[in-house]
Amino acid sequence: MDDKKILFSAIQPSGILTIGNYLGALRNFKKLQDDYNGIFSLADLHTLTVKQDPQVLRKNTYELAALYLACGIDPEKSILFAQSHVPAHTELAWVLNTIAYPGELSRMTQFKDKSKKHEDNINMGLMDYPVLMAADILLYQTELVPIGADQKQHLELARDLAIRFNNRFGETFKVPEGYIGKTGARVMSLAEPERKMSKSDANLNAFISMDDDTDTIIRKFKRAVTDSDNKIICAPDKPGITNLLTIYSLFASVSIEDAEKEFEGKGYGDFKLKVGEAVASVIDPIRQEKNKLLADKSYLDDVLSQGADRAARLAYRTLGKVYKKVGLVPRKRG
Repeated sequence: MDDKKILFSAIQPSGILTIGNYLGALRNFKKLQDDYNGIFSLADLHTLTVKQDPQVLRKNTYELAALYLACGIDPEKSILFAQSHVPAHTELAWVLNTIAYPGELSRMTQFKDKSKKHEDNINMGLMDYPVLMAADILLYQTELVPIGADQKQHLELARDLAIRFNNRFGETFKVPEGYIGKTGARVMSLAEPERKMSKSDANLNAFISMDDDTDTIIRKFKRAVTDSDNKIICAPDKPGITNLLTIYSLFASVSIEDAEKEFEGKGYGDFKLKVGEAVASVIDPIRQEKNKLLADKSYLDDVLSQGADRAARLAYRTLGKVYKKVGLVPRKRG
């Protein structure tokens, strides 16, 4: 690793991602790997907190690996690996558990929300998820973590645990900072623009997935909810059009103001078609490249294996310091 700052990001392979995930995270990774030492993880262990079909989980993990690569992650520049391939993640999580308090974990918003959604499976992993996430981050002496609003609490815990450990055992971990992307825009549902776009929406027309082809994307935008009058402007009382303008501006790389001027006097039908075309022009080449990569599983296995080797060298360097600080006897080699 050179002297650039270390950036760590992990996404769960829990299903097909939407254009909201792309705009909020994936599209930024290609540029971030040029500016930082990028470490990108497929957070497969985290998915186990919710019941999984093993075959589907394996399929989703390959799909996410291929999507990372299709979006521009270069395995020569960055480290791409599956979390479960580097045991140091769970090993550090155990040590961090000894300085994490039940009260702070039970107060986590995501734990409360997921406990309501999965009342038949409120397991310890669900509560302990943030400690494993802290281990993911701290293992690599991470300086920056791209986060959304729903992960701020978890990053704060990682920072607290780093500081707590450093105070108790001496300087060991870097205290990570959050990295907020420049767009800051939330992509809302095409069917209910007051709600965030979600891949788990029962209405398939409410979201655009990264697996949708051009015809599907354009069809979904044609069906997108609009507003009562025919003005194409951003306004608090026009959530449908505001959402579509936001999406268009991000995919066409124009300002909202320029987009409003472009569609001044145009009808909703023409506008929605143009939004669909702008999105498809970006997403379809990524989808095609992803499918090409998925056809070569041995290549994906090689990328993940080499990534895990590189990640493990960094991770065990940190874990060795941790074990020494807490007083564990080092294993004699040879």
